[in-house]
Amino acid sequence: MGESFHSMLDELTTEYEQQMRRVKDAYGRLADVEAIAQSGDGMVTVKAGPRGEARAIELNPRVYRKLSPSELSHEIMTQIQRATASVAARWNELMGPLVPDDRPVEELLGEGAALDLFLPRPGQA
Repeated sequence: MGESFHSMLDELTTEYEQQMRRVKDAYGRLADVEAIAQSGDGMVTVKAGPRGEARAIELNPRVYRKLSPSELSHEIMTQIQRATASVAARWNELMGPLVPDDRPVEELLGEGAALDLFLPRPGQA
């Protein structure tokens, strides 16, 4: 094996290590992602966590006098959707540059997501 093979192997190893650092850094920042959505009148506030899950719902005590049960339900769902969309946008912002072109970010974020999905496959440069 020649010097060029060892040089190429060193280059690939360095590229792999750099990509792993970028992915691990992005995953670390994703753990802190959250979003808060609030209705225009301030009656309903929703906080979503890193995976877009609703973590907290706060209702202004006056909301019961202002909205019917069906209106309140609709407003809660609207704010959950807004908070979830904000989290998804942050995920795309952080992970999009690391995702292979042929894979949507959303596909890589569910159960079973693994760091190796973000790494170059053999034969890719």
